[in-house]
Amino acid sequence: MMTQYFIKNILLLMILLLVYGGQKIYAQNDSIKYLDEIVITGTKTPKRTTNSQIMVHTINNKMLQNINACNLSEGLKFQPGIRIETDCQTCNYTQLRINGLGGGYSQILINGRPIFSPLLSLYGMEQIPENMIDKIELIKGAGSSLYGSSSIGGTVNVITKKPIENSLEIDYKFNLINTQTQDHQTSMNGAKITKNKNAGTSFFIHHRNRGFYDHNNDNFSEIPKIENLSFGVNSFINIKKNQKIELNISQLQEYRFGGEMVNELPHLTEQAEERSHNTWMINIDHEINFTNTSIITYIGSQNTNRDHYTGIMPDENELDVHLTNPPYGNSIVKTFNSGIQINHKSMLLPIYNNKFTFGLEYINDDVWDNISSYNYTVDQTTKNIGLFLQSDLTFSERISLLSGFRIDQHNMIDDIIINPRGSLLYKMKNSQIRISYGHGFRAPQAFDSDLHMAFAGGGVSRVNLSENLLPETSKSISISINYDKSNQQSIFGFSLETFYTKLKNAFILEPLGEDEFGFIFEKRNGNNAVVQGLTFESRFNYNQKIQLQSGITLQSNRFSDAVTYIEDVEPINEFIKTPKNYAYSILTLYPYERITMNLNYMYTGKMKVPHISSANNRIIQTDRFHEINGKLNYIITQNSTNVQFEFYIGVKNILNAYQNDFDIGKNRDSNFIYGPAQPRTILIGIKAKH
Repeated sequence: MMTQYFIKNILLLMILLLVYGGQKIYAQNDSIKYLDEIVITGTKTPKRTTNSQIMVHTINNKMLQNINACNLSEGLKFQPGIRIETDCQTCNYTQLRINGLGGGYSQILINGRPIFSPLLSLYGMEQIPENMIDKIELIKGAGSSLYGSSSIGGTVNVITKKPIENSLEIDYKFNLINTQTQDHQTSMNGAKITKNKNAGTSFFIHHRNRGFYDHNNDNFSEIPKIENLSFGVNSFINIKKNQKIELNISQLQEYRFGGEMVNELPHLTEQAEERSHNTWMINIDHEINFTNTSIITYIGSQNTNRDHYTGIMPDENELDVHLTNPPYGNSIVKTFNSGIQINHKSMLLPIYNNKFTFGLEYINDDVWDNISSYNYTVDQTTKNIGLFLQSDLTFSERISLLSGFRIDQHNMIDDIIINPRGSLLYKMKNSQIRISYGHGFRAPQAFDSDLHMAFAGGGVSRVNLSENLLPETSKSISISINYDKSNQQSIFGFSLETFYTKLKNAFILEPLGEDEFGFIFEKRNGNNAVVQGLTFESRFNYNQKIQLQSGITLQSNRFSDAVTYIEDVEPINEFIKTPKNYAYSILTLYPYERITMNLNYMYTGKMKVPHISSANNRIIQTDRFHEINGKLNYIITQNSTNVQFEFYIGVKNILNAYQNDFDIGKNRDSNFIYGPAQPRTILIGIKAKH
């Protein structure tokens, strides 16, 4: 009855908003597609998208709000070639896939700095709140020489909100997950700049409190309980006309608990994962500009302390050992990054412009993760010194070439690694053709998912690294065409891209059997693998009233030799949890000045997923999923106080497309999870902005 009453009131509110929506107010209208916006990730210098030799996809904060993304993880889904998958039924850690390659193949940057550690990648995308983000820039492939070993699949640069004008904004949203679980989110943003605009500071605060969600009524959660508190500041000061210092500081705190839904300490439950994260991130940049030269020096750091529990209540004969020494653990992760970048413009000939970028950077990542009761310890320190040189050569108004190389000295690799990379741009009146080529490598180390413990068969599975693990290397090429045409009333465009990546000595996980604690997998080198496919994206904007953006990805991911994912199950050549096709579409309508309506769609094709079961180990093929989401915004501006109020309501996953064959009980295979991240969810919220 309560649910029906809640839905009726939401529908009534929607009708009222539509009825009164035609009244004149002072509204804001924003386009989802700027034909020539400024991007920085491809070359580490500001550049217009039509002049960038590397295709950079952008997601601004307005789009994040339209699709009702509450964090980075939810905001990345609506891009061609990009997938966010949930990989644990108990803790719900997420993984980014770019062009079919897993999380360890992609690099996540915070304001251009690689301080997102391998361990932080497990949960960090959900800990970066939407109100922290100004814009996200995405590069697929390894066309730029400026990024290191983890950028084979691509690079995601999260650009945080900077102080531009004095402002204050407060936002509250309430989510109800499948009529049973509440999710409360409160955020605040503010900014203050000086009168002469030579200095400024912005801040963000975000709090989230979400309860357990149990989909199959076995009293074990499919969506864990979460409480987040994050805050940060972003400041700048112009020392002189040609000198600037920027400071970014953020703290991310999260408590996460999944498993048996009882009010007990974790080790007294039948099965549970508990995580308490405390993460600090800091960046300091100093930039000085001369007539044709700029020098940027930077330093960045990340520190994460994590207390955690991962365990299953054993049978009666082993209970005393469990209660005496329960599997609690501790993680300490520290990342340090520093470097210098020099940009210099020169004229080789009267008609040739060239911008040289030279840089030297150092990255140190220290991971300590320990659960003494499992005899489990990860003590991994990676150090990398990278030297990069890149030439941005403009031959004419139509042709330009971005070329260069990166030299890396990694402490886990004996030899120095040299990776050449380049991208050619040919411009026509309304279009650009790009060809990119790049080499890359991954060191023989533990990445994100390797540091996760899964449940299966009454135990915990762990990943060990082979003593003979060699570096994995890659060669990739992509060809794309981008077309946009505009007139006074409309914009129409599309992008078509084909990609090909060959991995040598590809990393695979080989099952080794069981010990007293559970299953063991070893990370080894396989033979080769090929990832190839194409993406197509179209976009349309008519008179700032109708905006449509759609994309589809078709891909093939295969190892040259079949891989054994589970013991006693026939090996296969295909990548697991990787659909051959997936797509999205976003429709935004501005029927009246005060109303915004958004309807978006996500399609996930069939894929192979392993399932470890005491009755029948197997690899299944999943069904297709069609996820539809909707949101309605209504804006009121009070002229006397200059305060704008925004009311919004919506539904996520309207069709309730959600996995229905989860394992049950404490012996479930927690990695047996696929499809949309959550079932049908109703949301309602209010925002006030001054």
